[in-house]
Amino acid sequence: MPWAAAAAAVGAALDELPGRLRLWRGPGSGSLHAVRGTPTRGLHLALTATDRAAVDRFHAAAIAAGAADDGAPGVRPAYHPGYYGAFVRDPDGTSLEAVHHAPRA
Repeated sequence: MPWAAAAAAVGAALDELPGRLRLWRGPGSGSLHAVRGTPTRGLHLALTATDRAAVDRFHAAAIAAGAADDGAPGVRPAYHPGYYGAFVRDPDGTSLEAVHHAPRA
């Protein structure tokens, strides 16, 4: 599963806990818990990256860990002018994204 490598590339962590996974950035940051079970189809998760280089690292790490490319790192002006993102899909079809929002002019 490419989640751990992709999360680490943007400064987050993925922990395996009894019966679930926890995605988080550290104490006080909040977290997302995924309960083990039948995979959810069509789920999309976006992780905020500190800069464009982190988006690039996310994409490279996820692909190296077995994710499928679903959109190479790049500017997505249709979302907004400062949107820089990359997209991958894990083996269950879950869409993972890393995005950096540049300040708007």
